[in-house]
Amino acid sequence: MDTLKTMTYEVTGRIARITLNRPARGNGITMDLPRELAACVERANIDPAVHVIALSGNGSGFCGGYDLVESAEALKVGEESAARPKGSVLDPLVQMKNHQPKSNWDPMVDYAMMSRNVKGFMSLFHSEKPVVCKVHGFCVAGGTDMALCSDLLVIADDAKIGYPPARVWGSPTTSIWFHRIGLEKSKRLLFTGDCLSGKEAKEWGLAIESAPPEKLDERFEILLERIARMPVNQLVMMKLLLNQSVMQQGLHSTQILGTVFDGITRHTPEGYAFQQRAAEAGFKQAVKERDEPFGDFGLSTFKG
Repeated sequence: MDTLKTMTYEVTGRIARITLNRPARGNGITMDLPRELAACVERANIDPAVHVIALSGNGSGFCGGYDLVESAEALKVGEESAARPKGSVLDPLVQMKNHQPKSNWDPMVDYAMMSRNVKGFMSLFHSEKPVVCKVHGFCVAGGTDMALCSDLLVIADDAKIGYPPARVWGSPTTSIWFHRIGLEKSKRLLFTGDCLSGKEAKEWGLAIESAPPEKLDERFEILLERIARMPVNQLVMMKLLLNQSVMQQGLHSTQILGTVFDGITRHTPEGYAFQQRAAEAGFKQAVKERDEPFGDFGLSTFKG
């Protein structure tokens, strides 16, 4: 495997540990991250010693979503860079000079790039071996794609998890909320962009367990060790048996719609106004102003 830029990978006993590792950027999602994630999952799946995969994040939180601050504030429209190659999804993400759609925005180029990210996140769902995710601090926006594509979620009581970009400039591309918590609860979150605390996530059925921050690692490790006692063949069969019911509910088709909608949300009048404000005042300030009417503008410290 090439040198990892966004995460670390190690095996301890029967557990493969994938740890997001850009703490200074809130483990923000770059174009490298989904590809590296899929490669690490594949590495764990072909290792006969591994029974279960542990996913977590270094730093103050699990993941603050897509890392858009640098691209939104530093790149000029039409300017190419290693972070935003010509024709990439980051072209529409940084078109902030005016409120009118740029003629070079191609919805299918946008879809082609973002759908590849979905495939990377869904490597957790399709992994033959179970994936248990640990969330501390925050898990918002695109970060929820990884948490929800995992099989089980263990979360700190005081953590925040949700999808604030539902308010403007985002649609959950993996579209898996419904399959995790049902229709009514998903509507409650995506109609408002509100976040849940870790305790609420457990109560809503999103997390299998919540724990005080000082007990989170202990509870996470206990669950991992119990799963690791199972034979690999039994784990693979149990996961295939359960996941097929989700696929029969039409998850793949919903993800196509969700990913296309994600591009559209960045090219609505409200989306262009948000982009313009980000260009003028900085991305964090634009997010803060987006969230202030909802009374949770503290979430503006998150990236996505």
